Amino acid sequence: MSNPTTGKVGKDALITPDNCVLLLIDHQPFQFSGVKNIDAALLMNNVVALAKTAKVFDVPTLLTSVVEDRGGYIVKPLLDVFPDQKPINRTTINTWEDPACVEWVKRTGRKKVVIAALWTEVCLAFPVIHALGDGYEVYFVTDASGGTSVEAHEMGIARMIQAGAVPMTWIVFASELQRDWAREESAAKLIPALLEHGGATATNLAWEFQLLAGKSGPGV
Repeated sequence: MSNPTTGKVGKDALITPDNCVLLLIDHQPFQFSGVKNIDAALLMNNVVALAKTAKVFDVPTLLTSVVEDRGGYIVKPLLDVFPDQKPINRTTINTWEDPACVEWVKRTGRKKVVIAALWTEVCLAFPVIHALGDGYEVYFVTDASGGTSVEAHEMGIARMIQAGAVPMTWIVFASELQRDWAREESAAKLIPALLEHGGATATNLAWEFQLLAGKSGPGV
């Protein structure tokens, strides 16, 4: 009998900087305006933090929009993280039906795909389910995505989990890539993102730094 958890447990089930890609889908003004399950400012904070984390760890990241002439360009704080990237503009609601996006993923050679999108129940769920069917291991970032209602967001999440995708938050994404604070080079790059976007965690971290600075002063 086959084990239904194969591929979903153990060390190999975790993402690393070398085995995953990140897709950020349709973080545009029109989509933001329809999100009702999470505050827009918090959503913006989270997706920018997610993007900055990917950049820290050199995770290949694709920005893509849908009919940007009507829905608007991808929001500037997100574009500013990858200023040299020209997002792929699509007409397909399902990103995985756009050949340019799928080819971009294939060229990386990586089989773990992390996705955040607006809206959860449509522009996130459709490519997640489609990519799973094509043999990819798919993870989706719940707090960097948003739905048109609490119910829509939650039902989208339930549908993706039922299909075999793995939910996470941006802090989990960062922690899973860092894995060990002894990796000081990436830790030093990650901490500014945590301080800027980490909410209560950032406050606690700043306090720890203040204590450490005091202990390292004269006479210590």
